[in-house]
Amino acid sequence: MGWKFNQKEPVFLQIARHLRKEILQGKYRPEEQIPSVRQLAFEAAVNPNTMQKALTLLEQEGLLNARGTVGRFVTSDVAVLREAGEQMRRELVKGFLSEAKELGISKKELIHYMEKEETV
Repeated sequence: MGWKFNQKEPVFLQIARHLRKEILQGKYRPEEQIPSVRQLAFEAAVNPNTMQKALTLLEQEGLLNARGTVGRFVTSDVAVLREAGEQMRRELVKGFLSEAKELGISKKELIHYMEKEETV
């Protein structure tokens, strides 16, 4: 079964986010080889060209390193991994705040709802 994608943004960006999250969560460890383009494309049920585009983006970000014909490996650069995690957290908060604003939720209400949810 393929991965779930929405219609709001390009699939390759969603794939890159998915793989970025897996790297940051430790599914793929530093210096570990990730599956091939074809294997990942099969798992995600997407065209290999779409997967290639996502992996190229992760290479440009420095999260993956291509080693010739051997494959791609997760970076061992702790600073790159830390910055990628920080960027994902900022994007999450930015999206959350944007949606709250669209719903007319005040900062005080947001804090109240967050505190209430923490106790559940």
